[in-house]
Formats: sequence, structure tokens, C-alpha cells
Amino acid sequence: MEGRLDVERIKELIPHRYPFLLVDRILEMEPGVRVVGLKNVTVTEPYFQGHFPEQAVMPGVLIIEAMAQVGGALVLSGRDNRDGLALYLMALEGVKFRRPVIPGDQLRIEMRMLREKQKVIRMRGEAFVDGALVAEAEITAAIYPRRQVR
Repeated sequence: MEGRLDVERIKELIPHRYPFLLVDRILEMEPGVRVVGLKNVTVTEPYFQGHFPEQAVMPGVLIIEAMAQVGGALVLSGRDNRDGLALYLMALEGVKFRRPVIPGDQLRIEMRMLREKQKVIRMRGEAFVDGALVAEAEITAAIYPRRQVR
């Protein structure tokens, strides 16, 4: 699976659904190598009711989650037996937030594989708004069957 994916194709790869599906489109994908995804940040996102009512800011943890979901699409796209699999976060390193993400912004998320060893994946990600870096992180995750996490 390569190239552009709409939200329906993304839902075939990762288990997330509304209100927690944080990827709207995949623009580029080289399976096992790199991926570029988009998250449109709208004022109707449920978390903006409380974060923060007078000045909406996308929570940093959700920016990282969006990065992990884009990375999950990359990892699972290259697997023939991906049905029933999910990526579970294990560690985050080098997380930095450069500026707030607000309604109307479009996150361009670029993820690349650093290493895969058995079930453990390590990826490097960066999120941009209008070409400016807003967040970055190295994400370690493990691939497990969705119903067998323990």
C-alpha cells in the first residue's frame, strides 16, 4: 500500500475511530520507510471545550497521539496480516513542543522508521503547521493483537 490514503483507507489500517481518530489523510507513504499525514484541527474538536475555553489550544499529548497514529498507519500498511493488529506506545523520547496548535491549523506529520526488532518499532516524527515545526518526538511502540494486550 503506497501513496495517498483517505480516512476510510486509514480506518482499514488502524483501530482508532471518532472521537479519537486523529489522522485525516495520508499524503505520502513508503511502506516500512516513511509517511506523511494530515490532521485538520477544527474548533469543533471536543477537547477544545475544556482546553482552554477562552483560548483553544490542542493538547500536546494529542499531537503526539496523532503522530503515533500516522506512524501506526506506516507500520501496519506493510503487513499482510494486519487485521486485528495495533501499535501500543511504549516510550517517548526527545519530545518538544515549539508553539501552540490552534483551531484552523493543519498539522503535517512526517514519520520515519528508525528501527524494527521483532514486535518493537522505533520512529522519529515531526509535526508542522504552515512549514513551521510545532512538535517532535521519538516514539517506541509494540505491535500486538488488539485483544491480547497484557
